[in-house]
Amino acid sequence: MKRCVNSRRAKLLKVLGALAVTVFVAGGAAAATPRVDEAQLLDLGFKALVATTKVQQDWVRSLPPGQIRSMQRTGKKFFIYPDASGNQIYVGGPAEYEAYQQLHPEGQQSAQDAAAKASAYRGKQDAAMRKATARDLSDPFLGASWADLGW
Repeated sequence: MKRCVNSRRAKLLKVLGALAVTVFVAGGAAAATPRVDEAQLLDLGFKALVATTKVQQDWVRSLPPGQIRSMQRTGKKFFIYPDASGNQIYVGGPAEYEAYQQLHPEGQQSAQDAAAKASAYRGKQDAAMRKATARDLSDPFLGASWADLGW
């Protein structure tokens, strides 16, 4: 009986060990994404703006972490990087972002891949909408006849 219990414990420990290794490896792979260095952003000309109000702090926390994001205000394009732990964002213009892209060309390729996928999706959606519209326009009454209209 004790041997059976020890055997079950051994199997359980093996399964838990394998699970722990899997989680460790998966966590390492997820953490392998390159992190943006805040000091490097400052060196490139980005400016640090501290969130002072509660609304600003909530907005900084709501931004996706670890990504430089573009936005437009008063007709000007800005690039922002949130630092939720420091309650601040790093803001730069197109020139600063271009300098960052020159230092990190690997991010530019993934952005191009994402743009290509989005374009392909929009093309597929456009083709489906054109097909549906063509089908609808072929019958202007959409299945109704003169008798249905009371004539």
